[in-house]
Amino acid sequence: MRLIDHTQASLLDYTCAQLGCFFPSGDGAALRHRLERHLPQALARLAHCIDKVRMWQSGQFNYLNSSQYCLYLYFLANTVWREEGSEEAVGAATRLFLLNKALNGIDLFYEIAMPEVFFIGHSVGIVLAKATYGNYLVLYQNSTVGKNHGVAPVLGEGVILYPNSAIIGRCRIGANTTVSQGTGVINRDTPGNCLVFAGTAGELTIKAAKRPLIDDFFRF
Repeated sequence: MRLIDHTQASLLDYTCAQLGCFFPSGDGAALRHRLERHLPQALARLAHCIDKVRMWQSGQFNYLNSSQYCLYLYFLANTVWREEGSEEAVGAATRLFLLNKALNGIDLFYEIAMPEVFFIGHSVGIVLAKATYGNYLVLYQNSTVGKNHGVAPVLGEGVILYPNSAIIGRCRIGANTTVSQGTGVINRDTPGNCLVFAGTAGELTIKAAKRPLIDDFFRF
């Protein structure tokens, strides 16, 4: 994957400089060494994701594209934590999580198992719990996936959350479900291949999708 205006070494320098500015570490050299060890795997995961998104140029990463940089910080944080899990690795992953939150306004913890391929339209206000996420997920600003009384949703493949939408609690969201703007799905299931709208008196209106909207977002 081509890194626009960067090499892997300079991207690492850039990331470490941001971390040092926002969240200084007692041993910046050790932090840099840890990130350097996991950067190639994180970039490989990022490259696979970018290559599947229709609106992005395949084979290149632009650190000035905030959505791409948001994914980069998640993949790096998650890779560090997943591959090591030590106290020092948790510290590095936490700093990356907090940097992502500070720069992009997203609450996406490093322990959350996001799918291999997902797309963030605008990251501001997105809050994601430790739920089950299917591949080819689409998220827009102020969308939320959350727990209710400790129970988290299960999302199938190809779920789209438009702005200000939410999936909360004991939900099983069928594949290719699109949750429309401003709609909350709380302790409800959806059949899949459908559009979900806010109805009256807290009810939901569910309509069959005429075509898979997810095709507009990803290369399959």
